[in-house]
Amino acid sequence: MNFQSSELTQQVGHTARDFAQRYIRPHVMEWDEQQLFPVHIFKEMGKLGLMGVLVPEQYGGAGLTYFEYKTVIEEIAKVCGSVGLSLAAHNSLCTGHIMTFANEEQKKRYLPKLATAEWIGSWGLTEANTGSDAGNMKCTAIKEGNDWIINGTKNWITHGNSGDVAVVICRTGEPRTKNNSTAFIVERGTKGFSAGKKENKLGMRASETTEMVFDQCRIPDANRLGEVGDGFKQAMKVLDGGRISIASLSIGIAKGAYEAALKYSQERYQFDQPISSFQGISFKLADMATEIAAAELLTLQACDLKERKQPMTKEAAMAKYYASEVAVKVANDAVQVFGGYGYTKDFPVEKFYRDAKLCTIGEGTSEIQKIVISREVLRS
Repeated sequence: MNFQSSELTQQVGHTARDFAQRYIRPHVMEWDEQQLFPVHIFKEMGKLGLMGVLVPEQYGGAGLTYFEYKTVIEEIAKVCGSVGLSLAAHNSLCTGHIMTFANEEQKKRYLPKLATAEWIGSWGLTEANTGSDAGNMKCTAIKEGNDWIINGTKNWITHGNSGDVAVVICRTGEPRTKNNSTAFIVERGTKGFSAGKKENKLGMRASETTEMVFDQCRIPDANRLGEVGDGFKQAMKVLDGGRISIASLSIGIAKGAYEAALKYSQERYQFDQPISSFQGISFKLADMATEIAAAELLTLQACDLKERKQPMTKEAAMAKYYASEVAVKVANDAVQVFGGYGYTKDFPVEKFYRDAKLCTIGEGTSEIQKIVISREVLRS
């Protein structure tokens, strides 16, 4: 594997970095405190191709690789984890699911709108009582003629209110039986489809998280993604790519916290010298830099396998698990480097600290990643 970023990857990274500095950084705390999901920012990113990074050009996307995608998520997350999270959810979950499993007619209908951010996408798998226990979903879809009737609630859904279209995985068989779920595309405005409670979160507060409620929601069979019963298998494949997203998000948050701590340690003087000269601080910086580099290598390995269409379930889980835990540790150490100032909202590290924790939970907890990794290791 070549660890040197290509010229294209560097150019895409520069575009994302410049956009984040100009249009996101001035508003980070405003959006965070107001829990405001800045839809207009995503529309602007759509114009730059950042909302359809992986979508082929024939469907209006940028047609880039996972290396560019990782870089985009990372650069945005270095400034704001919330925007990075929403960008990742739109690209890898909703858009990624349709891109991978839709038929040609569905791709032509939805991908151009998603790739340009004319439409914002959401993805619904999780429920209140079935996070990792997806085989016991309560949200059902029952066939009635040429239509499906969906009833139930999805929880913790990114863009559950503001999204224009959702991919929803519903139970179409008996609980805990094999192949008992199916994926559907549901457009906003469909009768019986509404938003429920908006979550008041610790971090990632500018990334909208709400319930999606289905009450006798009727959709045509043409909105079914793939075969009946394949929903869970599709979701697991989508989440493999999603783990690269969260690993990239984690690296961005970790780098943002590290760079802030590094800069502060060289500017903050105690006993007539910068605190970076003290071993207690310099060793923290050394640990941060080393762990970020290791997380990045794991993530690049997963990207490389994904691009070569090789099995990468284990590698993606390793990247997501390690990078997310590193993000939490680095953000914690960054607050410590800042001391009392790090605990205030006048400095950026307290937000990195709050945002980082979600990375160890969303799209499969650290514990679930260990299950995935151990199964793959024992299978080999």
